Amino acid sequence: MPKPIRVGVIGVGNCFAGLIQGIEYYKKKQGAKNSIGLMHQKIGPYKFGDLEFSSAFDVGKNKINKPLNEAVFCSPNLVKWFSLAPSKTIVREAPVLDGIGIYVLNKIRPLKNPTKLQKLRQQILEELQKTKTEVLINYLPVGSQRATEFWADVAIEARCAFINCIPVFIASDKKWDAKFTKARLPVIGDDIKGQIGATIVHRVLAKLCDDRGTKIEKTYQLNVGGNTDFLNMKEYNRLKSKKISKTTSVQSQLKDELKADKIYIGPSDFIPFLGNTKLAFIRIEGKMFADVPYSLELRLEVDDKANSAGVAIDALRCARLALDRHKGGYLDVSSYFMKRPLRQYSDDEAKKIVDEFVKNKK
Repeated sequence: MPKPIRVGVIGVGNCFAGLIQGIEYYKKKQGAKNSIGLMHQKIGPYKFGDLEFSSAFDVGKNKINKPLNEAVFCSPNLVKWFSLAPSKTIVREAPVLDGIGIYVLNKIRPLKNPTKLQKLRQQILEELQKTKTEVLINYLPVGSQRATEFWADVAIEARCAFINCIPVFIASDKKWDAKFTKARLPVIGDDIKGQIGATIVHRVLAKLCDDRGTKIEKTYQLNVGGNTDFLNMKEYNRLKSKKISKTTSVQSQLKDELKADKIYIGPSDFIPFLGNTKLAFIRIEGKMFADVPYSLELRLEVDDKANSAGVAIDALRCARLALDRHKGGYLDVSSYFMKRPLRQYSDDEAKKIVDEFVKNKK
């Protein structure tokens, strides 16, 4: 029987709340042969129930020093699917750095007198060592460049694998890849895809149109939602890497890239009453046989956090599998899980990469 995968979470927000509550749901359904919504029942020897959240870090004063099972239900979190068993894991203080945007400051409410950075870093390293954390997963808000780099450095020093779920370029940056390779620690990233998310649907549709011989002339993807993720993204200067990540993900599936003024992909607005519901509006215009025009429009409605958790649950198990095999550096399975991997593949190819990785084939 495999040992539990000891996971440390950076940011006890809605994404993580969906992951931990979803795992609780599957544990209650463990007798079922086919659990709906899981991309993989097992990855190597690891089942979904082998994930154990050994450490957690956040900047919100209402979450710090609370047991993890209580902190996940604290404001501004909206995911309240299932109650959780009492947890011995206590949420510890994380550095703010650039992790809080101006629009979410009054919702997250960090400590008024935070611990100085160097002392806090040492406390974090001690917590990771004490809890024997093996994998760190980053759920910081979009635009947290300095904060994400801080945690990537901490992962290397603490000897942890690192999964970067946000659009700050770590796994897809060759300099960071070299650091993790040298440390013989796996890194997966960047910017997590949804199970059935706006970008994966958009890129599959774009590739279909391209493969069928049509000429795509212009396309857009507009996204709206009502959680703190979308509120944070109202601050436009935090969106640069997010827009790059989503746009290159779609462009990578086309034989000929569209000019910048012919493609628009990005968060569009914050609508409070939508909560964790995300709406995506996708349009493709082009020419088919005999230069006859066509257009395609699609509206996608999903729970944003279930969408993310359904992918994270596999990425975590792949990271542990890489640790078991003493494999360091960037993992190509990122192309299946993330919008901005170091190397882009079609989604069919990316799925094969995961399958071959699980089977330990080169």
